[in-house]
Amino acid sequence: MKFGMNLLLWTGDLSDAILPTLEMLKRLGYDGVELPLFAADEAKFAAWGKRLDQLGLKRTAVTIRLETDNPISPDAAVRAQGVALTKAALDSAAAAGCELLVGPYHSALGYFSGAGPTADEWKWGVESVRQVAEHAGKVGVTLGVEPLNRFETYLLNSHGDGARFVREVNHPRCRLMYDTFHANIEEKNIAAAINDCADVLAHVHISENDRSTPGAGDIRWDETFDALHKVKYDGWMTVEAFGLALPEIAAATKIWRRMFQSEEQLARDALAFMKQQVAKRWG
Repeated sequence: MKFGMNLLLWTGDLSDAILPTLEMLKRLGYDGVELPLFAADEAKFAAWGKRLDQLGLKRTAVTIRLETDNPISPDAAVRAQGVALTKAALDSAAAAGCELLVGPYHSALGYFSGAGPTADEWKWGVESVRQVAEHAGKVGVTLGVEPLNRFETYLLNSHGDGARFVREVNHPRCRLMYDTFHANIEEKNIAAAINDCADVLAHVHISENDRSTPGAGDIRWDETFDALHKVKYDGWMTVEAFGLALPEIAAATKIWRRMFQSEEQLARDALAFMKQQVAKRWG
C-alpha cells in the first residue's frame, strides 16, 4: 500500500511556499503527494518532479473540468476544449513523474442541467475520455476517473455508474477512483460499491464525512477497509481534506468553519489512522 496526501489542504498551485509542508509530509512517513494540476505547464511540473524526487516523494495529480470546457457539452467545440485541456494536464503530470491523473474530468464540476445525464451526454463523456485515455497511454500516465456526489456533478454519482463508464471507455489506461466522502453520500452499501468496481479500481481517496481528519467522523470505515481488503486492493490511499487556508478552495468545497487543530495534526493523525487500519487487515 502507498499512503499519499492531497496538497489541496494547503495550496491550489505549487510554489516554494509548499516546500516546508513537503518536508513535513516526508518526515511524517507519507510515500507521496497528490499535486493540484489546474494550469498545465510542462516545464514547471518537470522541475517539481525533480524536487520531489530529491525529497523521496512519489506523486499523483488531480485536475478538473469546468462549464467552459465541459466534455459532455452539446457544443462539439467545448467538448474538444475539454479533451485538449485534460491532455495538456496529462503532459504536465507525465513531466512531474505522476503515476495517476485523477479527478472529475468526465464532465464540468459545479454545472447542472436540471436533470440527470442524457444518452447523448453519456456518449459524449465516454468519447471524450476515450480520447484522453489514448493520450494517457502515449505519455504513460493512468487515469483515475472520479464520480462525485449529486451536489457537485450529475454525470457520475455512484461508483457503479463510474465503473460502467470506465468499462465503456474500454482502454487500459482508463480506471476508476473511489472516494469515501462521495460514497458516504451516494452509496447504500459500501461493500457492494467497492466490490462492483474492483476490476477497474486504481486509486482511493480517504476523506472524512466533513472533509476533516479521517477517522474522526462517521464514515463507515470498517466496512470500507474490510471491502478494500476483500478485493485485494493494493494501490494509493490518499488523504483528501480541506480547510480554510485558501479562500478559493474553501469556497469551492463549502468549508466555512475550522474542523481540526492544524494541517500538520490532520496529516499526522490521518496517516496513523490509515496505517492502523491497513495493518489490521493486510498485515
